[in-house]
Amino acid sequence: MKLHTAVAAGVIVLAGAPAAMAQTTPMTFFVTSQGPGDGANLGGLPGADTHCQRLAAAAGAGGRTWRAYLSTQAAAGQPAVNARDRIGSGPWHNAKGVKIADNVAHLHGDTLEQARIGNNLSRNTVLDEKGAPVKGAGDSPNQHDILTGSQADGTAFAAGQDRTCGNWTSNTGDSAQVGHFDRTGGGNTSWNSAHPSKGCSQPNLVATGGAGLLYCFAAN
Repeated sequence: MKLHTAVAAGVIVLAGAPAAMAQTTPMTFFVTSQGPGDGANLGGLPGADTHCQRLAAAAGAGGRTWRAYLSTQAAAGQPAVNARDRIGSGPWHNAKGVKIADNVAHLHGDTLEQARIGNNLSRNTVLDEKGAPVKGAGDSPNQHDILTGSQADGTAFAAGQDRTCGNWTSNTGDSAQVGHFDRTGGGNTSWNSAHPSKGCSQPNLVATGGAGLLYCFAAN
């Protein structure tokens, strides 16, 4: 029997073939459907990673090592940590099997050509762990601010002005740098470094268009 290939939403199916032959592209990227709830106090990087891991497991994707896309600043004798160095090598796909980026360089536009083409993060492709869209500009409430603490190239800010709410351990710190997943608003459409929040408490994150949400990437 002649087999025909159909491709849709990251699923490859051979018509006329047994169902066992179907191949699904696994989810390796999502935005959290909810934040931990204590503003930017995430319990540090370990707490943020645990939040990603827990939500991924609830969605049936707990067999991978999940990392929150967050940077930390040098403090108390500890070096800075760059978000781009925490998330593995890619490629990454959303819950529908759509590719977000091939690798770290593609994700951040490291070369002129990569910057020109851009990654595939947009309002249509950035989904939560359940495959649902995230509320962005024009929705009520707008929750397009995603915590990153990062510069546009995925690296940490220099020590000094707090852009990570005490390296994700405080809900009373100065501010947290956020990105706009929908590439809309605020005069800066960066997905990972649009502007600092008004503060680190949950109400302050909400006031600038967020909810304490995170980007989560599978590092393996």
